[in-house]
Amino acid sequence: MKLVTAIIKPFKLDDVREAISEVGIEGLTVTEVKGFGRQKGHTELYRGAEYQVDFLPKVKLEIATNNESVERLVEAISKAAYTGKIGDGKIFVYDLEQAVRIRTGEADDEAL
Repeated sequence: MKLVTAIIKPFKLDDVREAISEVGIEGLTVTEVKGFGRQKGHTELYRGAEYQVDFLPKVKLEIATNNESVERLVEAISKAAYTGKIGDGKIFVYDLEQAVRIRTGEADDEAL
C-alpha cells in the first residue's frame, strides 16, 4: 500500500477530484495549508500599504491506495493540477505499512 500526498493550488481541487475518481480512487482527505517553495510568496497592496505575503494558500491531499493504482493516481493528479506556472505543487509517495477500517475492522487493502 502507498500513501500519496499532493500539494496543489486551491482552485485545482475540483479538477483533481474528478480525475482521481475517473481512475477508480474512492476516498481522499483534504486539508487547507499554507506554504512556499520556489514561488517565495508575493507582494500585496492593502489600504495603500504594501506588504509581503510569505506563505501562499495551498491544498494538501492525502490518498491511501494499493500498489497497483499508484502510477495512474500520480499521473491523474499531475495532469489535473497542471497549469504550467510556478507553484503548481508537488506529489509525494510513501510506503504505508498498515490501514484499518475502524467500523468493520478490515485491514490493509480491504480497508482502503
